[in-house]
Amino acid sequence: MKKFNIRKVLDGLTAASSSPAAAHSGISRENDAVQETLQSEHFQLCKTVRHGFPYQPSSMAFDPVQKILAVGTQTGALRLFGRAGVECYSQHESGAAVIQLQFLINEGALVSALADDSIHLWNLRQKIPAILHSLKFSRERITYCHLPFQSKWLYIGTERGNIHIVNVESFTLSGYVIMWNKAIELSTKTHPGPVVHISDNPMDEGKLLIGFECGIVVLWDLKCKKADYRYSYDEAIHSVAWHHEGKQFVCSHSDGSLTTWNVRAPVKPGQIMTPHGKQPKDGKKPEPCKPILKVEYKTTRAGDPFMVLSGGLSYDTVGRRACLTIMHGKSTAVLEMDYPIVDFLTLCETPYPNDFQEPYAVVVLLEKDLVVIDLGQTGYPIFENPYPLSIHESPVTCCEYFADCPAELIPALYSVGSRQKRQGYSKKEWPINGGNWGQGTQSYPEIIITGHADGSIKFWDASAFMLQVLYKLKTAKVFERARGKEEKPSADIVEEDPFAIQTLSWCPESRMLCVAGVSAHVIVYRFSKQEVTAEDMQLLEVRMQCEFCDGDSPDPGGEQTPTLPTPGVSSSPQESEPPTQPSTGSNSSDGPRDNIPCLQVRSSPLKQSPGYQVELVIQLVWVSGEPPQPITSLAINSSYGLVVFGNSNGLAVVDYLQKTLLLNMATSELYSPSEPYQRQPRSPRKARQPSGALCDSNDGPNISEDRCKSPTSGSTSPCNSDDERKQRFLEKVKSKSRRFSRTVASDFAKMSRKISSSSEQKPDNAQKPQQWRSLTCPKRAHCAKEGNVAPGMIAKGGVYKSKSNPNSYAKDNSFSRSRSSSVTSIDRESREAISAFHFCESFPRKMDTLVSPCLLVGTTQGSVIMVSLSLPPSGEQRLQQAVGISSCGTLTELKGGILTMAMLDATGALLPPSYEPWYDQNASEEEREKSRRRRPASPPTSQEGQDSQFAVLCSEKQAKVLALPSQTRIHKHNITESSFVLRADVVQTAGANCIACFCANGHIMTLSLPSLRPLLDMNYLPLTDMRIARTFCFSNVGQALYLTSATEIQRITYSQETCDNLQEMLSELFTPVETPEAPNRGFFKGLFGGGAQSLDREDLFGETTAGKASRSLAQHIPGPGGMEGMKGAASGVVGDLARARIALDERGQKLGELDERTAAMMASAESFSKHAHDMMLKYKDKKWYQL
Repeated sequence: MKKFNIRKVLDGLTAASSSPAAAHSGISRENDAVQETLQSEHFQLCKTVRHGFPYQPSSMAFDPVQKILAVGTQTGALRLFGRAGVECYSQHESGAAVIQLQFLINEGALVSALADDSIHLWNLRQKIPAILHSLKFSRERITYCHLPFQSKWLYIGTERGNIHIVNVESFTLSGYVIMWNKAIELSTKTHPGPVVHISDNPMDEGKLLIGFECGIVVLWDLKCKKADYRYSYDEAIHSVAWHHEGKQFVCSHSDGSLTTWNVRAPVKPGQIMTPHGKQPKDGKKPEPCKPILKVEYKTTRAGDPFMVLSGGLSYDTVGRRACLTIMHGKSTAVLEMDYPIVDFLTLCETPYPNDFQEPYAVVVLLEKDLVVIDLGQTGYPIFENPYPLSIHESPVTCCEYFADCPAELIPALYSVGSRQKRQGYSKKEWPINGGNWGQGTQSYPEIIITGHADGSIKFWDASAFMLQVLYKLKTAKVFERARGKEEKPSADIVEEDPFAIQTLSWCPESRMLCVAGVSAHVIVYRFSKQEVTAEDMQLLEVRMQCEFCDGDSPDPGGEQTPTLPTPGVSSSPQESEPPTQPSTGSNSSDGPRDNIPCLQVRSSPLKQSPGYQVELVIQLVWVSGEPPQPITSLAINSSYGLVVFGNSNGLAVVDYLQKTLLLNMATSELYSPSEPYQRQPRSPRKARQPSGALCDSNDGPNISEDRCKSPTSGSTSPCNSDDERKQRFLEKVKSKSRRFSRTVASDFAKMSRKISSSSEQKPDNAQKPQQWRSLTCPKRAHCAKEGNVAPGMIAKGGVYKSKSNPNSYAKDNSFSRSRSSSVTSIDRESREAISAFHFCESFPRKMDTLVSPCLLVGTTQGSVIMVSLSLPPSGEQRLQQAVGISSCGTLTELKGGILTMAMLDATGALLPPSYEPWYDQNASEEEREKSRRRRPASPPTSQEGQDSQFAVLCSEKQAKVLALPSQTRIHKHNITESSFVLRADVVQTAGANCIACFCANGHIMTLSLPSLRPLLDMNYLPLTDMRIARTFCFSNVGQALYLTSATEIQRITYSQETCDNLQEMLSELFTPVETPEAPNRGFFKGLFGGGAQSLDREDLFGETTAGKASRSLAQHIPGPGGMEGMKGAASGVVGDLARARIALDERGQKLGELDERTAAMMASAESFSKHAHDMMLKYKDKKWYQL
């Protein structure tokens, strides 16, 4: 019987409900010809891998046989690491902090103890670890756990000082309990405190060493159920470590001292030392130091033992970083760490505690890093870390994900990035090398780009569920750095992290990169394999002015304070005038800051290594005391040679080939005068005019001086929307234009106060004509030439050049201000900003028949505006003639801000923006000409009356598909009513295209194209952190990612195919490895009972002898991993056979050892018999008195 599928029924109903939208269009139904292959069966949502450093680590464990490292965190996460590329993430449901981890060495299992007094058994023999058993204590708090090697009985110490014993196979409590009042002396009047240490004597499993916080240590005889020895010290104990012979142990104390005790001498310690304490000359006790939190004592066969400890520094080292101390013989090395130490482990050659340990490395877990120190080399160098743990080296501020990139990209980035690697690492291989890589079928290259708060950009190879850094670019090198607080530029708008990356645009095919920073700067980079030195930095300064300016705030005196309009760019030296105030920009008696960038470009030559090299620096400048607004959108096109960026003031188009500004205008001026979508201003703004923002270069200064608007111009109503909508929108604008620094909130408040009070502070300054900033400033190389404001932009598409008198806007619109400053501030922040760009080859105007280069502009108010681009022919003409730009008016409107736009051809195939294949600009002329070919425009011409393209538009609320060139709406879908979309991308998956959306309510949705049928809608992740909203991004082939914490990237898939193959693609943690041979005790020790003493724990702790534990003490909870473990075991037949073979080998080896021991005993007995017979013969004939 065929299985009924409700999702297909829903697909049919959705398709039927969306058909009337197309029926209203009076054009041929091209969408009927588009065969949509995507169905809901192609989509499934699941997590894949997590990369990065474990956020807020709390504990660590290491399996010395499997060579696997486990790290627990304060949020209940469990991260496991093997060889490079072998990583695994799991999560405890409770989310409680992991206080301790214990491996069942070489068993493929792990025990975790949590702060909520529960312990869990993890099965690591499957690719996705799962919990097999859990035990929740209800009456006691867990403080310490100890699992002896090759034992199934787990000792658990509690806050009350008691010790319970758990069978890790069944996860049941034993009736054997060590009570604190029996362990300590009866004469002791106080409670000894929590158990801080448990370990068995390396040479006698029947003797258990128990350390109490107060300073008492007890050696407990498990068989006799009594204390053999008690060791007491005045200072609290933090950790205890055995010598492998079991004759002495070392304790670390809260006063920075170490005490060494002989097992049979409990009266006083054999040695007391304070490693970092000042030794007084009079023989008194050393000065107390900070607590030694942990000590490990490891021995070697040929040489002095190692003693490794953390903490213990003297109190006079205030401000000193955390240190790890390694004491070896008479030498003491103090290694400073970048972050506080959470835990450390010494890696040894043997897992047996009763053998020489032979330590070879120390793993140090820091709060934000993982360091492995090589103990075998002089100077203790560190190993080069193969894991991607440096994501948070500087906080991540933006993130982009590119799947199915050009194949040559990763080798190219790796070749230039390999030269950036640090030197001085250990020459040995990384010691944590367990596990095996997954057998993934995915072969397409994937690249992740992260932008950081320090201005750096990192390129990561994310192919095959792995992550490896390829290349690091430091954008801060372009600017001068302030050496001290007093030298800090007063024009900064961000007190901390002024170089932080806000957004970026990357063209993988041409390798062109464009980045925008929080200091309102844009840098264009070109990729080159040759090293160059830039003597002069190519700089362009842009004056993007608020369309409301100063007059938008309340004017108590009722005076007019006219302000300057939008057009503004640093013009050529012939047209420029010197600034009216010094370039220091102090907002004092010299007047408000004006025409000053936030950062100063470096004046010294910049040596640029192979990789990304600066092509052009663009900076927005202060305008009449107001800082430039943050850049909200950015796009670059290598085929056109253009960069476009926008903010809440408007947009600017820059020709990075000619190094000129082509367009700089307010968003409102993009609308044509007879705009059908022209709305009444939501906040006081001048009426949209056929303004001269697009002007001839010869008229630029004159027009800027003539054009000036009245501060009281506006509509008769301040706002058409209610306060609630306004407030909601303000919150969204705040989140989108958020500066990535600790002072973001105060900066925003300062900006609002400055805006609302600007007219009161400087009414006279606003009357001054606009002053052009000179491009010939000292120590600055500007790329200025005649016609920086490009000509050829007159009277195109309803955008005209015009000269307007200062009061031209006041005639038609008068507005009486009686609002409070807070309302004015809201109005200011709710003005229309640019939110998205898309370069395309399309039909710029309705019913055009030929495609041409275009730019789609999306705004935060939901408008989509088409801008036509007129490009000169390629070659020399492209570098000499100006690019023509004209606005073609509004294409359509959607609810909410525009997030993404794309173009499809008539068959539904994606039309990517045209690009120029990469060529090395610094290479020889022949090589450049070979590769430098503009990619031909793919869309064909349109026949009369027929549409040949689809425009796909997605906003925060809805999606639309328009047919071009008729500009008719084909489909429309309301994505969400109660929430809003945070991120949307048009992606390719399963051989077709769709829109992928992530909503603020946590839903992830996909819509088919072009019909916009819902294919997937799953409640995945509620928005609990702005970091997720800022970094969530979709990519092709069903991949997505986001920053789940400050240090970790979570990758997910929405592809059913990837979910089905996930088990094969994931790495394998457990691999069958033979357990090392136990140390040889020697003949005489085996004969006369020396060496390590074993203990039959089953007989001692089993139910038969010890009885049952109290049921109210702990509750057993079966884990969900039992069935999964069975499935994993069933699927891993080869692994089972291998394990069985190894088990047989081990059994055979043990039988062989038994045979050898038996033969030795027989030989000894025969020798003894022979000696006895000889003695008998010697004395048999002698009398007793002759003896």
